[in-house]
Amino acid sequence: MEWIILLVVVVVIAFFVIGIYNRLVALRQTTNQAWGDIDVQLKQRVDLIPNLVNTVKGYASHEKETLENVIKARQASVDATNVKDQAQAENMLTGALRQIFALSEAYPDLKANENFLSLQNELADLENKIAAARRFFNNAVSEFNTAVEQFPAVIFASMFGFQQRDFFEVADRAAVENAPEVKF
Repeated sequence: MEWIILLVVVVVIAFFVIGIYNRLVALRQTTNQAWGDIDVQLKQRVDLIPNLVNTVKGYASHEKETLENVIKARQASVDATNVKDQAQAENMLTGALRQIFALSEAYPDLKANENFLSLQNELADLENKIAAARRFFNNAVSEFNTAVEQFPAVIFASMFGFQQRDFFEVADRAAVENAPEVKF
């Protein structure tokens, strides 16, 4: 009889641990999927930048420093290997893009260029999508991190290799939350 009780207790504990493990796996997968969504949109934004630089270059060729800053920021975004590096690169890229859009105010022909306006609209749309994806990702990370820290999962999380994840934070939240302004 004692063996049966012991066996039942072991089976219940095993199911409990399996449940915790499966929940942590599901939450980790959600964060991975959310990051994948951000990554796709960041790559789309990065792919637009050479077209934007070439368009601006035709109208404002003597603004070499601004264009070089955009190219450096783009490369930093491409080279980022983790969430923190990506957030820093995106902050740098957002600032560089803001400089390009500020240039359009000084060059009326550039401001009226259909290609420039189209690229500016695409970037504004992508910024909105990135902001929404970032909110979803950060929410998924928050749920995952909470699950990793809650008792009794905290006992097993490190044993199973579950580590807290970094949030995708931006330095200038107001600037990123508001898409670049498109003026005609």
